[in-house]
Amino acid sequence: MAEKKLVEAITSMDEDFAQWYTDVVKKAELIEYTSVKGCMAIKPYGYAIWELIQKQLDERFKETGVENVYMPMFIPESLLQKEKDHVEGFAPEVAWVTHGGLNELQERLCVRPTSETLFCDFYKNDIHSYRDLPKVYNQWCSVVRWEKETRPFLRSREFLWQEGHTAHATMEEAEERTIQMLNVYADFCEQVLAIPVIRGKKTDKEKFAGAEATYTIEALMHDGKALQSGTSHNFGDGFAKAFGIQFTDRDNKLKYVYQTSWGMTTRLIGAIIMVHGDDSGLVLPPRVAPVQIMIVPIQQKKEGVLEMAYALRDRLGGFRVKVDDTDKSPGWKFSEQEMRGIPIRVEIGPKDIEAGRCVICRRDTGEKIEVRLEDLEEKADEILEQMQKDMLERARAHRDAHTHTAVNMAELEDILNNEPGFVKAMWCGDQACEDQIKEKFAATSRCMPFEQEQISDTCVCCGRPAKKMVYWGRAY
Repeated sequence: MAEKKLVEAITSMDEDFAQWYTDVVKKAELIEYTSVKGCMAIKPYGYAIWELIQKQLDERFKETGVENVYMPMFIPESLLQKEKDHVEGFAPEVAWVTHGGLNELQERLCVRPTSETLFCDFYKNDIHSYRDLPKVYNQWCSVVRWEKETRPFLRSREFLWQEGHTAHATMEEAEERTIQMLNVYADFCEQVLAIPVIRGKKTDKEKFAGAEATYTIEALMHDGKALQSGTSHNFGDGFAKAFGIQFTDRDNKLKYVYQTSWGMTTRLIGAIIMVHGDDSGLVLPPRVAPVQIMIVPIQQKKEGVLEMAYALRDRLGGFRVKVDDTDKSPGWKFSEQEMRGIPIRVEIGPKDIEAGRCVICRRDTGEKIEVRLEDLEEKADEILEQMQKDMLERARAHRDAHTHTAVNMAELEDILNNEPGFVKAMWCGDQACEDQIKEKFAATSRCMPFEQEQISDTCVCCGRPAKKMVYWGRAY
């Protein structure tokens, strides 16, 4: 009975997707709830996934000239007030520090919800001449936003992220960097996380507070809801004017810098769970799996079995590999490996050793492949590569099958009420139409994709001439 229980402990996705998600993050030992409401403890396995994300994203940043820095976590209230739109955008979510020890502070400090203002304050003293530009900085840190509704990884009051902040001599350079970083994010999601994304621009209503333009990558979860998976913002010279960040240009004139900001967070782990997971638990893409191969010895008390399992582990040194040598039954070990989303398991028992082979089982498809022991490294590498590709293709097929088109409000209503997923529809550019769709259907504009299509000539909402094709949907 105990063996069955491990998987029974997960609610089926179709029965209750939210409960399924909570079961998986707990049972796969990614997080633990804490006594701090709305904050989670990320356990070693969950943090190992984040470390792999961080390492591979950081490498991609550095290839584009990014340097890492670190700023304080506190922002004086007066500094935050300098950019009016920005502070208004964050005001409801800010946590304040009012005392240092027993003494009341002369000025309240906010715990950073994001660090634009600190970087601006820093840049105004750090940038003097065109020779100092561009500045392409990033920091890995945590931020605090006092969210009302929280859910592990997707929305917590404190979360881990990276935030890039750059300064440039021209608007063109800033725009180029904004798009460049969005493409770094999109490629990372597709190549490393096996998550296909839509690249596009946010509407003015949905853009970042204080930005000229916000670009986004939007992914579709298994339940048909959208998840904003990374954003890149062009600030123009608005922040520079508010903070007095000027430089002497080649023509010897004082000019304001143009800035960008871009970020990705631990919600990516939530995306991995909701795009790839199934009723047995996590399914991790090989490139972010803390353990890529789990070797499970069968009848491990028999002579030579454990020794062979360790020998195979040593041979597979080029992968992230472990041997499950606990005294649990093989069935229990299989369930556990599936729950934790380990990409492949290698089964080896007395009969296999005798025949000079082992069995490789793929987590994503359940397919079992007999492999000669001498071919193990090559075959494991091949299967992991294939699995990475297949997971992206499956996620893309799922997204495409759940992307619909609507040309009027009746069609939009019908799809949003009956079909989970994205809806592509034309828009006139008027925020009143956007507000109406949100009010009526609880759906928001996800983005105006770079790849525009002409679905019809008129706005889905008001029937006036359309300006843009927009992806609409309900979102996390």
